[in-house]
Amino acid sequence: MPNEDSSSSQPLVGASAVTTNPRPRDDVAFEDVTDSNFVYEFGGPVGAASMIVGFPLLMAYQFLCVYDNKGQFLVPDSAADFFPWAGRMAERYWEIAAPNWTGIKIYLGFTLFMVGLAYVCPGPVMYGYKLPSLNGQRLAYHCNALWSWWIAVITSLVLHFTGLFRLTEIIDNLGPIMSVAMIWSFLLAGAVYAVTAARGKKHRASGNLIYDFFMGVCLNPRIGTLDMKLFTELRIPWPVLFFISLSCAFKQYEEIGYVTPESAFMVLAHWLYSNACNKGEECVITSWDIFYELESWYLLFWNLAGVPFSYCYSSIYLLKNGPMEFSTPWVVMCYVLLLVGYFFWDTGNSQRNRFRMFWNNTLIKRNAFPQLPKSFIHNAKFIQTRHGNKLLIDGWYAYARKPHYTADLLMALTWGLISGFGSYFPYFYLTFFLIVLVHRVGRDDARCARKYGADWDEYMRIVPWKFIPYIY
Repeated sequence: MPNEDSSSSQPLVGASAVTTNPRPRDDVAFEDVTDSNFVYEFGGPVGAASMIVGFPLLMAYQFLCVYDNKGQFLVPDSAADFFPWAGRMAERYWEIAAPNWTGIKIYLGFTLFMVGLAYVCPGPVMYGYKLPSLNGQRLAYHCNALWSWWIAVITSLVLHFTGLFRLTEIIDNLGPIMSVAMIWSFLLAGAVYAVTAARGKKHRASGNLIYDFFMGVCLNPRIGTLDMKLFTELRIPWPVLFFISLSCAFKQYEEIGYVTPESAFMVLAHWLYSNACNKGEECVITSWDIFYELESWYLLFWNLAGVPFSYCYSSIYLLKNGPMEFSTPWVVMCYVLLLVGYFFWDTGNSQRNRFRMFWNNTLIKRNAFPQLPKSFIHNAKFIQTRHGNKLLIDGWYAYARKPHYTADLLMALTWGLISGFGSYFPYFYLTFFLIVLVHRVGRDDARCARKYGADWDEYMRIVPWKFIPYIY
């Protein structure tokens, strides 16, 4: 539990907590992005090159296993067969997943539709952290993702049920769509790098071309009022993932005449995730990805291609191998665990982000569905650091430093459990995500230790557990 002697307490929600004029205060500390502490990450240039080549190949391989082989591994017959097998795999991938005009029209058509909505939909204007790279200025963000999300959902259903565009076209053409997404991410990353270099505006560059392409050199790429990082973080990956699962459910209905509880589970799971990301857009602008990470190949590739086309394996597996015959208690357990995980994930993210927004004078009232109890902390306890920032040690954050990650992993686990144990691939998201989060927590701890010094040591003493209290 928090040590009140080393913390302060201020009301977080009350008559004066919610503002109708979210102009940030100017007396808060700069959000230091540690520009002077350059170190190679992800294995440096060699690791970067390996991932630039390896991730597209991994996604192509897994696509063939899940989409074309019912979720079973594809392996060569012998060591001597490896290169002939690789040739057969490449030939098969090109046969069913080569980029084509259908894939271009579906993927880039949706992308352009979402870009257009980003410029015209209503929504509050919010402000991010003071950035040293901009001499203490703050960037304004037009937070209208929620409108864009619901317009996209309603429009897609209208197109489907009127027959103008059947959503089953997504799963029928998933390979070409995925290939287009991967190519598009490379082109966009290259364009961001080239434009930034041409303008002489490189940020935290190492001087190694491959590494800088992988890690990025542009902190805040914008096209007019459109912030590219925020847009590609929220408005493409999770909606596309949802539409893939919805497409699988509609396809299943066409094939067997009904949607199974397992397929409905995946639609619900991906709707909850996408809806939460878009309804809480104003909270994301103070996240690590937005204020610190550079717009890079790895962010663009994973947001535009990796997330939607490798986190969907459960939905595809259930379509290709269904209907399943799991017991009712098993299915009910999966639904319960999903909703429990979602509750702690949604409220955990809300607690930490709205705590920051309160002290930045940018906390606004929004009634986006669903609004959950425990999303706001009254009289939140915190550590006041010498740096100027405050470290939350209340709510779920009194028990662990990253409780929202724990809840995120629980939801990821349910995406696998609802598919049973007949294939590894529905658990790919869980295993990959666990590796990513453990790595990210390590990066975050190291950065915060440099930034806060003794205050971070005190924070670690008060909240010693990373994910699960008394365990880890």
